[in-house]
Amino acid sequence: MSRIILINLSRFVILVLLQVFLLKNISLYNLAVPYLYILFILLLPFETPNLVLFALAFILGLTIDAFYDTPGLHAAACTLLAFVRILFISITVQKDGFDNEPEPTLSIMGFTWFFTYALVLTLFHHFFLFNLEVFRLSEITYTLSRFLLSSIFTVFLMLVSGLLFFRKKERK
Repeated sequence: MSRIILINLSRFVILVLLQVFLLKNISLYNLAVPYLYILFILLLPFETPNLVLFALAFILGLTIDAFYDTPGLHAAACTLLAFVRILFISITVQKDGFDNEPEPTLSIMGFTWFFTYALVLTLFHHFFLFNLEVFRLSEITYTLSRFLLSSIFTVFLMLVSGLLFFRKKERK
C-alpha cells in the first residue's frame, strides 16, 4: 500500500514539473498544447475511492492553475476528468473482465483499451478546458481546432510515455 502511494506521489511531482517547466513552453503554432499532467489521474489505481480521486484531481488542477495563472480552470477540468474516468471504468472494466487488475496502464490493459481510455478522457478534459478558457461562441472554430490538435498531441505523448515504461504482463 505504501509502495502505491509512493509511486503515485512521485508520478504527481514528475508530471507537474514536466508540465510546468517543459511542456508549458511547447506549442505547435499556438494550436496544439500538450497537457500531459492529466496522465496522473488516468493512471491512478482502479480501487482508488471516488472521494480521494476527486480530491487528487482537484489538487492537481489547482497546482497547475498556480503555475499557469488560470484560477480554477484546470481544477474544474480535472474534476470533470475524474468524473468521466469513474463512468468510463465502470462501463468498460466490468464488461471486459479486468476487475482484478491494479491500475489502468498500457502494459496491463493492452494497447486498444488504453488508447480508447486515454483518447476519450483527454477529449472530455480538453473540450471542457478550452471552452471554459475562451467562453464565447464567436471563436468556436479556433477553439475546436485547438481542442482536437491538443488532444491528439496529448494522447500521442501519453502513448509514447506508456511505451517507454512498457512492461509485458500477462492477464489472467
